[in-house]
Amino acid sequence: MKVAVMGAGAVGCYYGGMLARAGHEVVLIARPQHVEAVERDGLRLDTQHFDERVRVAASTEASAAQGAQLVLFCVKSTDTDSAAHALAPHLAADTLVLSLQNGVENAERLRELLPQEAAAAVVYVAAEMAGPGHVKHNGRGELVIEPSTQSADVARTLIEAGVPTEISDNVRGALWAKLVLNCAYNALSAITQLPYGKLVQGEGITRAMRDVVDECLAVAKADGVTMPADVDAAVRRIAETMPNQYSSTAQDLARGKTSEIDHLNGLIVRRGEALGVPTPANRVLHALVKAIESKGA
Repeated sequence: MKVAVMGAGAVGCYYGGMLARAGHEVVLIARPQHVEAVERDGLRLDTQHFDERVRVAASTEASAAQGAQLVLFCVKSTDTDSAAHALAPHLAADTLVLSLQNGVENAERLRELLPQEAAAAVVYVAAEMAGPGHVKHNGRGELVIEPSTQSADVARTLIEAGVPTEISDNVRGALWAKLVLNCAYNALSAITQLPYGKLVQGEGITRAMRDVVDECLAVAKADGVTMPADVDAAVRRIAETMPNQYSSTAQDLARGKTSEIDHLNGLIVRRGEALGVPTPANRVLHALVKAIESKGA
């Protein structure tokens, strides 16, 4: 299978690297410093189970997706529109675009922007870019994808490449459950610049997270979302299974980059306003992250 990874940061490099390692033709579409490192040395796939350099194509241009049967769409939610427009001229009619993004609205937006089939995936992986062309995997790695005409083939391909994958009829609920996890951890990890394991040991942190989660669940209920039953357990499990992981928002702020906070706690605030659900805890976290972002602007 030819696979293009649009926005090959930590998530895209991990899954693209796993597919390339399994023998698939993968091209990473990424920033110049990563492309140069990958072209020179290969992609360093530094996981909990192995540390290897994987030969994989890389490009800074969306045109490199030409001929891909599958696109792993991994850009920040803030870049969904621009990346989709860049890809559009280069995709075949039967290409599947699989959104591996934070937030709950990206796949729907892709369906508005592209004639190709677009599907959502819920991503459970702890990964970071440890340097140009070097992705470090800190834990987990499973995907949950929504049904599509190609979901069965894609899921089988991913499983054979060592990526646990399941197809779910309630990906909307799973995306919201992931959103709750992100709202609970991302901003607090970013503000404190602490990994999850140390974060939850802080005085009052778990109670603050409880307030954030309760607001998210109230908004989801008002929005008609069917949530998985184990959300509370999943929130607790994050710190246990990914104790050394910093949130993507923390990584963005540490590098002076704009984060996806508008699509995380900010989305809860907006949906809460629209549905008449108070969200003061999420509002404070959103405001604080935006204030920190403005310092680096």
